[in-house]
Amino acid sequence: MSRTYEVRTYGCQMNVHDSERLAGLLEDAGYSRVPAGEAPDVVVFNTCAVRENADNRLYGNLGHVASVKAAKPGMQIAVGGCLAQKDRAEIVRKAPYVDVVFGTHNVGSLPVLLERARVEQEAQVEILEALDVFPSTLPARRESAYAAWVAIAVGCNNTCTFCIVPALRGKEKDRRPGDILREIETLVADGVLEVTLLGQNVNSYGVEFGDKLAFGKLLRACGDVEGLERVRFTSPHPASFTDDVIAAMAETSNVMPQLHMPLQSGSDEVLRRMRRSYRAERYLGIIERVRAAMPDAAITTDIIVGFPGETEADFAATLDVVREARFASAFTFQYSKRPGTPAADYPDQVPPQVVTERYGRLVSLLEEISWDEAKKQVGREVEVLVATGEGKKDAVTRRLSGRARDNRLVHFVPSPDAPEPRPGDIVRTTITYAAPHHLVADGPASVPRRTRGGDAWEAAQARPADTSRAVSLGMPSLGAPA
Repeated sequence: MSRTYEVRTYGCQMNVHDSERLAGLLEDAGYSRVPAGEAPDVVVFNTCAVRENADNRLYGNLGHVASVKAAKPGMQIAVGGCLAQKDRAEIVRKAPYVDVVFGTHNVGSLPVLLERARVEQEAQVEILEALDVFPSTLPARRESAYAAWVAIAVGCNNTCTFCIVPALRGKEKDRRPGDILREIETLVADGVLEVTLLGQNVNSYGVEFGDKLAFGKLLRACGDVEGLERVRFTSPHPASFTDDVIAAMAETSNVMPQLHMPLQSGSDEVLRRMRRSYRAERYLGIIERVRAAMPDAAITTDIIVGFPGETEADFAATLDVVREARFASAFTFQYSKRPGTPAADYPDQVPPQVVTERYGRLVSLLEEISWDEAKKQVGREVEVLVATGEGKKDAVTRRLSGRARDNRLVHFVPSPDAPEPRPGDIVRTTITYAAPHHLVADGPASVPRRTRGGDAWEAAQARPADTSRAVSLGMPSLGAPA
């Protein structure tokens, strides 16, 4: 009987994507996913180092698993990701029951390190300073049959003073366009309808091989992939955003009318202290041009409140940009020190009570604007890609859920005169109600368009849970995503 595993993921989309690779590697090595309610033979923590309390959270979770390990002979614990890259052997010192520590550059080493730790009966710590193998060449075990992450680059060349990512993931490394497109074609052949292109700064893609227009070209090339219905990307940096990308978005039919572009602050002085090499006027100019090319585009963002030195006037400037930008939604954060970043040592830290009060005002304004923008969708017919796990109350409301082309969450009533749509199928429906973070369509949806994505989802349900296969993405063989 094969050993079982569980991967616990913290942090950004890149970590989620890396966890798919970790699961794929383990299954390729003969492990199987642990059945619900059972203790696994291997627990992998894929960590994030963005938050000040990331290490406290990790050690708290490790302590809980340690008690399980004590009662289960042969159980192993592995820690990878950004916090492992940063803290290295410190993890084993603080948690001596950890068997393996590996970094962001050697994800592919996990199965070998687990076996070595088992045979040698001592912890294995392997942290590389440069990328070993590009993650997308590794096997993957995805959660979704119809949507997939596709990494186009790893690492970052920016030096934002609040961010530790460049120190942990290294300088930007770009994949060749042909490799990316082959991976996408492989995914589509296995039923994928939607891909999200991933990078720390996707619109600087091409810097490593000297093509400043490479990202726009890549978006256009995605438009030529037969069967690929939806393309998204995250996250672009405003300083690198060029008009050729806006044109490619508007002119490529399967690139979705959606843009997630981090603002971080609306104050030019705070942006300077953050080393964000753009100013509010440039940011708003990009939004203006995007909306001119795609009037119905939904624009979302990230905002940090309480960066060191932020004054009330600086915060007011952020509110002004929010009012002008009219975001569909935003991820908002109260600034917290990231150990190892320049901003953590800035002397003018904003008092926590001030940060909390400003944060409340920002969230209230964003909720008001998001709701106003959502109300504009009422009466519109939208195309919804049916999803799993998006509607927590679907069983009670007798609705299904999915994402519109602009990535808004839609809860809808399926047609009573047609087969129920499967995850991965597509319906058309008319919005009847709007809330700040979701839309409702209570009129019956159209007869679902059955898709290859729905077929792939259905086929995945028919497979026994312990025989789910890993798929080697980006290689000359067939596979499927999430």
